[in-house]
Amino acid sequence: MDVTSLIVFLLVGAIAGFLAGQIVRGYGFGLVGNIVVGIVGALLAGFILPRVGLVIGGGIVGAIIYALIGAIILLVLIGLLRKAA
Repeated sequence: MDVTSLIVFLLVGAIAGFLAGQIVRGYGFGLVGNIVVGIVGALLAGFILPRVGLVIGGGIVGAIIYALIGAIILLVLIGLLRKAA
């Protein structure tokens, strides 16, 4: 992975994490937290969505949508775990 790919990966994670924070909770976790939520969400979506038959086209917009869906799932799970504790 070169520097450009890493920057794009972090940028997609930050955008997806920020948007998921706005949708689910109304706020984000800060820049680093948003990047982490977006990246973990993208990994989660990359694992779950193809298994249920949802495939989104390529490109940066597709990557952001994938990461956003995964980040929303992740934030909902975190919210459920916080309520259970």
